[in-house]
Amino acid sequence: MTQEPAAEVAALREQIRHLDHKYYVEATPEVTDLEYDRLYSRLKELEAAHPELAADDSPTRRVGGAPLEGFKTVKHRTPMLSIDNTYSEAELRECDVRIRKLLHNEPVEYVVELKVDGVALSLLYENGQLTQALTRGNGTEGDDVTHNVRTIKDIPLRLRTPNPPALLEVRGEVYMTNQGLAHLNKQIEASGGRVLANPRNATAGSLKLLDSRETAKRPLKFFAHSVGTHEGLIVTSHFDFLKMVENFGLRPTPFVERFSTFDAALEQCNRWIERIHELDFEIDGLVLKVDRFSQREALGMTAKSPRWVVAYKFEKYESVTKIREIRIQVGRTGTLTPVAELEPVLLAGTTVSRASLHNAEEIERKDVRIGDTVVVEKAGKIIPHIVRVEEHLRTGQEQKFVFPTRCPVCDSEAVKDEKGVYIRCVNSVCPARTEGAIRGFAQRSAMDIEGLGEKLIEQLVNSGLVNTYGDLYRLTLEKLTSLERMGKKSAQNLLDGIEASKKQDLPRLLTALNMRHVGTRVAEVLALHFGSLDAIRDASVEDLNAINEIGPTIAESVHSFLNSDTGRQIVEDLRSQGVNMQMLAPRPSASWQKLAGKTLLVTGALTKFTREEIERL
Repeated sequence: MTQEPAAEVAALREQIRHLDHKYYVEATPEVTDLEYDRLYSRLKELEAAHPELAADDSPTRRVGGAPLEGFKTVKHRTPMLSIDNTYSEAELRECDVRIRKLLHNEPVEYVVELKVDGVALSLLYENGQLTQALTRGNGTEGDDVTHNVRTIKDIPLRLRTPNPPALLEVRGEVYMTNQGLAHLNKQIEASGGRVLANPRNATAGSLKLLDSRETAKRPLKFFAHSVGTHEGLIVTSHFDFLKMVENFGLRPTPFVERFSTFDAALEQCNRWIERIHELDFEIDGLVLKVDRFSQREALGMTAKSPRWVVAYKFEKYESVTKIREIRIQVGRTGTLTPVAELEPVLLAGTTVSRASLHNAEEIERKDVRIGDTVVVEKAGKIIPHIVRVEEHLRTGQEQKFVFPTRCPVCDSEAVKDEKGVYIRCVNSVCPARTEGAIRGFAQRSAMDIEGLGEKLIEQLVNSGLVNTYGDLYRLTLEKLTSLERMGKKSAQNLLDGIEASKKQDLPRLLTALNMRHVGTRVAEVLALHFGSLDAIRDASVEDLNAINEIGPTIAESVHSFLNSDTGRQIVEDLRSQGVNMQMLAPRPSASWQKLAGKTLLVTGALTKFTREEIERL
């Protein structure tokens, strides 16, 4: 045998591995499907002509081989322990207290990861080559599913590094996207098969198929999330480990971030709970991990689980229903939000008849149409959202939704955000924008104006009595009683509530101003740091960005609003009506230093105060 075929085979394998990584992992294909198929066909041709060149890590092994008679059970080199979990923020804080106590209060950095709802898998690489893949099983031993795992396109059969560790066990989750399941079920339905219930069951079933050629047809994917047994590993932290395996060609769990404080890590968890509709794969919580390996070793394990990791989970409820219509709502910042009107369905004990579709891109990504049968989900305390379309149940009568180019309320132009996904009405005095802004101003977490409900706000705006926040403070008994179904007693109660709101503390006012990216937590951070609205307005973007928990996006948003003509006019109008602009609650002083670095846990039954009031105090 000459060297030419061997050299060409080696070059083709390397080129195809590179193209596979670009396509399946980075989602940035470099060649057309036709060019790729030509390279792949040439490699198959050479391997068929030269069987002595066969290799387990060849890209051609992705198609699967002869069926197995059954699965072999193999003992894990290091047990795959379960992790503690909680549904309670208070219990999560208790975990942080225990961790820092065991580490004698030395600084701890936490990594926050999405808890992907898939099937746990262990990949063993020896000198860079994939030699074994095991399911978690009972934690001590699992099933050898190597023959099926070789067909998963984003798992490299050989690590993309010239100097791999001698031994590296990478653990993670095999999963299927919601869109992947929708397309698979459509194919299964067309062939007369039984459709699959959900992505996790579909993934588990696909991994346990005896014929790996069938597994190769399933849209399975993999996220790496932790390290097992290893030899020659040079990184010293989890965050750096994830970067390393990404360089090796594996895809780590996305959106992973590292935080220097527990509060910042918890804030990240709560942000993601509100954003799960953006994901095309299922999660059932967030995972907090101590970052440094040396600290993990010091913390050790209990009989059941490691002490350095905890899952913050949320309840999820799903049901199937149909979309009757898609309507557009206009919010306080002019955002045009599509909302699906559903056939009513019982979900988590409540009847759900609407679900937000969030933006035009989400409708496109999920291919949601009027008349579709959809899976709707409620997770934790967030509003219901549509998970996926049951494409196999389409009749052909479904209609695509055309997103409007003009505001449905005032008919002004609707423009997409620069570098964003939202489409907004450009009319600053659009009645829908005004109503949304007043609702936000009056809500409980903001100025907390009792009696100012949605219907009344609509009346006030439509009658021309209220167009700005300041107009609320110019209302009189005479003006209010001129409204339909508004008696003197109700009107006076509302005026009393509006008057009382003038004395609200600065964090509530900041929340009420409806600045983009400023919620209750950011408002508290700003108020505690600066003490007055004027001081916040006078701060530079750099000053704002330097504050812990205030990033560049928030800093730019706050500075732009408060220094704009509109922002200055709103603030001065409220000031002229006697609205408080100062921090009333005591700010941290030198006497508070004894509490610096400590965590105060609020738990148990409370009688005189709510937990929220205690935490704010």
